[in-house]
Amino acid sequence: MSTTSTHASALRDAIAARRSHVAVIGLGYVGLPLVREFMAKEFPVLGFDVDPTKVDALNAGQSYLRSIPHEMVSTWRASERFEATADTSRLGEAEVILICVPTPLDRYHQPEMRYVDATTEAIAHALRPGQLVVLESTTYPGTTAERIVPRLKQTGLTVGEEVFVAYSPEREDPGNKDFATGTIPKVVGADDPVSRELAELLYSQVVTEVVPVSSAATAEATKLTENIFRAVNIALVNELKMLYDRLEVDVWEVIEAAKTKPFGYMPFYPGPGWGGHCIPIDPFYLSWKAQEVSYRAQFIELAGQINTQMPSYVVEKLTEALNRRKKAVNGSTVLVLGVAYKPNIEDDRESPALPVIEQLKHLGATVRYHDPYVPRVHGFRGFPELDLHGEPELTPQILRETDAVLILTDHDKVDYRAVVEHAELIVDTRNACDGIAGRAEVIKA
Repeated sequence: MSTTSTHASALRDAIAARRSHVAVIGLGYVGLPLVREFMAKEFPVLGFDVDPTKVDALNAGQSYLRSIPHEMVSTWRASERFEATADTSRLGEAEVILICVPTPLDRYHQPEMRYVDATTEAIAHALRPGQLVVLESTTYPGTTAERIVPRLKQTGLTVGEEVFVAYSPEREDPGNKDFATGTIPKVVGADDPVSRELAELLYSQVVTEVVPVSSAATAEATKLTENIFRAVNIALVNELKMLYDRLEVDVWEVIEAAKTKPFGYMPFYPGPGWGGHCIPIDPFYLSWKAQEVSYRAQFIELAGQINTQMPSYVVEKLTEALNRRKKAVNGSTVLVLGVAYKPNIEDDRESPALPVIEQLKHLGATVRYHDPYVPRVHGFRGFPELDLHGEPELTPQILRETDAVLILTDHDKVDYRAVVEHAELIVDTRNACDGIAGRAEVIKA
C-alpha cells in the first residue's frame, strides 16, 4: 500500500467509524448548526471562533442561537466530545476541517475574502498529512482552486494524496420549520476524485442526501445559482409591485390569483428590499467574477439595482402618506415593526430595515422600533453610527403616540389586529394587515 493510499484509507476509516475529529471554523448561523449535526452522530467536534464571547458561552453550556437551545449545548459539553476555542494552533488535532467564515462585500460591492484567506493561512500553519479541508462559505467559482489549494500546496503536502480539499456550500435557511441542516441535500465538489470521495463520505454520515458534482467550481456555482434565482425573482416581483401600484392594482391579490396555476409559476413576494447574508451578497460575487472573462452579467446587475432601491421606494411611500395628512417626515415619529431580514428570526444582517431607518433619520424623523427577536441594532457595515434599542413591548400607548407605523418584517409574534386598532397610519410592506379592519389607515408599499 502506497503512502498516498495509506493517508486516504486511514481518513476514510476514521470518518466511516465516526472517530475523526471535526473542526468547525466559524460558529455562527452556519457553523453551529453543523456542529449540532456532527454531535448528533457522535463525532468528536472542536469549534473555532474569533469571538471570545461565543467561545466562552459555548464552553459554559450556553447557546446564542434560538435554533439551538441551551440544553443541547450543555449536553454537548457533558459528553466531553465538544469544546470551543479561539486557538487555531489546535487545528492539527482534527482530521476534518470545515470552514464556515463570512464572505461579505466591501464598500465597492466586491468580494471581501480576508476571512477565508486568514482561515486558510491558519490551516496551512497546522496542516498535516491525513486531513480533509472543506470550504462551506458562499463564494465565487474558483475560490477553492485559486485561494485555498495554492496556499496548502505551499506547505509541501500534496493535495489529493496527502491532504484533501473540497467545497460544499452551506444551505442554511434560518427560521425554516420544514428543513434543517441534516435534512437538506448537501452538494459536494472537489478537483480530485479522492477528495470528492472523502467529502461525500463525511457528509453522508450526517445528512440525508449527498449530491456529488464534478468540481469545486461547479459546487461553488451551484450555491450562487440558487441564490441568484431568488434574487432575480425578488427583483421581478418588487418591480411589479411598483408598477402595479401606479396602475392601482394590488400586487398581493395578483400573486394569490397567479399561484393557483398548477404549473409554470412559482410565487415570490415583494417587500422593502432584500436581506440576510446570502441574497444581497451572492449575485455580486458572480457579476464580479464575470469581469475576469470579459462578460457583463446585466440581468444579475439589474436585479441588484431594483432590490437595492426598494428601501428608498418605501421611504417615498411613507413620505407621501404623511403628506396627505399634512405632516412632514421631519419631526414625525415613525415606529418600525421588524428589523430582522425575514420573519421569526433574530438575524438582521443586511436587513433592508437598516437603510430605511437611516434614510428616515436623515430626513429628520424620530425613529423607534419594535422587534421581538432583535432588542438592539448597531454597528453594521455601511451603518457604523446606527445604534438603537428596540421597544420591549408594543403597547397601545406607543401605537397612539406614533405618526406612522412602518411594517418591514412580519413576525408572527406581533399582534397586527392591535396595531390596526390603535395606530392612525400604517405603511405595510409585507401585507401583514390584509383583511384586518380597524382605526388605522393602511397603505400597502
